[in-house]
Amino acid sequence: MKLHLDRLDGRNSFTGYGAGYVSVNGRRHETSLVVFPDRLIDPWPVASFDQLVEPALDFLAPLPLEIVLVGTGQTMQMLHPRHYRRLSEARIGVEVMDTSAACRTYNILLAEGRKVAAALVVA
Repeated sequence: MKLHLDRLDGRNSFTGYGAGYVSVNGRRHETSLVVFPDRLIDPWPVASFDQLVEPALDFLAPLPLEIVLVGTGQTMQMLHPRHYRRLSEARIGVEVMDTSAACRTYNILLAEGRKVAAALVVA
């Protein structure tokens, strides 16, 4: 599916997604990644939901974020709160959803000017 924002302003946004990939600013990514408005972490060394354990998200805790969207792959899977404990302690909201929903939600929050990151399992 292709996605479009009215204005990009040089920020990273999702322009498409499908089975086994997401596109950021028109560039296809087939490995898990973390997307911020101003940069990418690609690849992110979390290749599957099973690898999404507590330390996987800890590096985001000291960053100036309001919310982290966690995309769990093609299906939404529950993530135990201990896996994002440091984010909660840093008062950063965490929303867990399937990766395609995380892409759509990220674009909406980005357009609202929110401090958002998307940590996505792409499988």
